[in-house]
Amino acid sequence: MSGDDWDDWDSWGPGMRPGMTGRDDCAWGPGMMGGGYWQRGDGTPVETLHQARQRADTFADRLNLRVGEVMQFSKNFYAELQTHDGKPATEILVDPSDGDTGIEYGPAMMWNTDYGMHQRGRTETRISPAEAQERAQKWLHDRGSDLTVGEAEAFPGYYTLHTLRSGEISGMLSVNASTGAVWDHTWHGIYITTSER
Repeated sequence: MSGDDWDDWDSWGPGMRPGMTGRDDCAWGPGMMGGGYWQRGDGTPVETLHQARQRADTFADRLNLRVGEVMQFSKNFYAELQTHDGKPATEILVDPSDGDTGIEYGPAMMWNTDYGMHQRGRTETRISPAEAQERAQKWLHDRGSDLTVGEAEAFPGYYTLHTLRSGEISGMLSVNASTGAVWDHTWHGIYITTSER
């Protein structure tokens, strides 16, 4: 799945985009994650961090979570959802073309042990935040990248780290907290800006 394909929902694959099954406002139907992985937008383009935060807030309310960091990329908006005591819970995307909002594919959907597709409770955390940083940096180095990584932020079952170029955010990747596998977030496009809560 390439980030270059994110311009429409076809890149999400069969059964993974809005309208495939379930209620009119979510892709997966009632009973999964408290009402669905997806919430349809109203067709209005989302152009600013403020608008993206509003969409993210509406989605977060469904999961009894709150929105933390919101980031704008050339292909989508990204938001971190947190528990009410400030712990990272999951990651979501907002489609800038129509406001569709849902759990970010990749690690948030496949590795998140509390809010992902394979909810199974906590797995053993074998990888520390420092080890996640080391693995992420080695992964980049082994691919000839000059990027570095920021701090490892712990989500249920995995870590997400910003990738940096000359100390500035370039993108992000994740490290599985049990296996140490690395997953590059290739679907964002070019980083533009960030809004902290």
